[in-house]
Amino acid sequence: MNRRTTIALALTMSAGLALSACSGAKPAPGSGSGPGSGKGAGTFEPVHVGKGFAGKGGNINVLMSSDFQTLDPGNSNYVQTANVGQLYYRTLTMAKETAGKPPTIVPDLATDLGKASADGLTWTYTLKPGLKFEDGTPITSKEIKYGVERTYARDVYTQAPQELNSALADDGYKGPYSDGDFEGIDTPDDRTVVFHLKQPFAEFPALVSRSNTAPVPRAEDTRLDYTNHPVSSGPYKIKSYDRGRSMKLVRNDQWDPATDPNRPALPDTFTFSLSTAQATISRQLLADSDPTAITLDSAGGLQASDAAELDAPGVAKRTASGLLGCTDVLNFNTETIEDPQVRKAIALAIDRRAVQLQYGGNRFGRLAQSYINPSQRGYVEQHTDLDPTGRPKLAEAKKLLAGKRVPKTLVYGYADATPKYKNVGTTLQQNLKQLGIDLRLRPIPSANYYTVLAGENMPDIARSGWCGGADSGSVRTTVDPNIGPSLDGKTYGFSNIPRYFDPEISREMYELRGANGSSEELGKKWATLFDRSMQDYPLVPLVRSFTNSVVGSKVRGAQVGYFFGSIDLSTVGVAR
Repeated sequence: MNRRTTIALALTMSAGLALSACSGAKPAPGSGSGPGSGKGAGTFEPVHVGKGFAGKGGNINVLMSSDFQTLDPGNSNYVQTANVGQLYYRTLTMAKETAGKPPTIVPDLATDLGKASADGLTWTYTLKPGLKFEDGTPITSKEIKYGVERTYARDVYTQAPQELNSALADDGYKGPYSDGDFEGIDTPDDRTVVFHLKQPFAEFPALVSRSNTAPVPRAEDTRLDYTNHPVSSGPYKIKSYDRGRSMKLVRNDQWDPATDPNRPALPDTFTFSLSTAQATISRQLLADSDPTAITLDSAGGLQASDAAELDAPGVAKRTASGLLGCTDVLNFNTETIEDPQVRKAIALAIDRRAVQLQYGGNRFGRLAQSYINPSQRGYVEQHTDLDPTGRPKLAEAKKLLAGKRVPKTLVYGYADATPKYKNVGTTLQQNLKQLGIDLRLRPIPSANYYTVLAGENMPDIARSGWCGGADSGSVRTTVDPNIGPSLDGKTYGFSNIPRYFDPEISREMYELRGANGSSEELGKKWATLFDRSMQDYPLVPLVRSFTNSVVGSKVRGAQVGYFFGSIDLSTVGVAR
């Protein structure tokens, strides 16, 4: 099946959001502590640096090993873009982060979380008065609608978020460049936006916190070039952007803080270094060579060898940390590794303890038995033959392969800017060699990683991560994007990296999208279908991330976002 799909990034993003009723993360039963070392291993408690700081001024220097995939809110399913995006764009609602807990959905451009009709098929939002773009022009309901319309042009925006779109009526819409007006949204006046749904959707206030609802002025829409300077509706705007090298954000003087209680906007500026090697980032942060520096790189840019240094007093007091809603998995390309029993054998042969060590041990994450976890609404017990302590089951794996057509060679693709992902591949090479499989490692440029996974050159095995989708407290928004069918139910879905499609299970998932009920009730059905799909082993859960992120000695208000997986840019400030 040669079809491009839209991949939602997990540590990437995909943005994962939750309603205020969501509970904090809980350990998965039987997950095991796994290997690890150092103070705090196994505690997974969130740590803030300079909590409560409110001083304004100064500059934050953000060190990154690669550029953003995109800055266009209409073409992004990436957590790094969502993190920096909250500085220059606003949405109808917003996911407000709290370290160690799923985010809370709060009003942003809208006056409240929306009003649903009695049948749940329409949601109405009213914009706050006085909202303006960076050039002083008013933000109206028409720009909100146009921002959503753009994301339907999938021939242009291959990475556009789709959770909101899949819930709305008018499935046949192809975007404003070819189809004109979108009937799934009405704008009866400049401050009112009305969404029409195919079926009730319990988590809808979370869906409109996605970047789809960031307003875009039609006259400024340069399509793919819009990423170079998206028009700001937030507290900062882009002053300069040299792709692959640097970016600078400065204050947007048209932003009115009276309309935005969620963003303190403490620094005067943010500068971004977009091509610093991860090893250099970790050394600079540990040495405090730049007291205003932070990073958005996964795992705080730290290498496994850096773990011992986190206990040094001068470093420990500068380390923000927290357990994330993000889980890393290995995806098996079900179009190239077609036999479920072969996939299961490969899964059982993997030494997940050794993989966890490549992530830095227990200090950097707990072994996971499933993509979903007990803190999510509707969780039901998941079943797997994977050893909960991560040990391989080589004898069982070999037995499964008896009489099977076993591939002699497979390819593992990894993002080339992150050494641990290559090291994971080396571990997998050793594991699969025991099955007579030669695993070849293919580096993929980090900036294009998820685009490659979405296209015809998807490798046989590839790592990805997920932070819960539009509502990290909901089972549905993890299961449906990652393993569910396409919008029409005829093939695999827009962020289904393993390309998993089972005629019976996928049909039931497609039908479940239209079912009525509470998030808890429907979540149990999604979790049950997910458990059934996992018996075919389209993916292998690895590690639920615990991020330690060292910051410069003058950085304050630093917390690790549950969804972002890195320092939340909206809360940081600089001591002066």
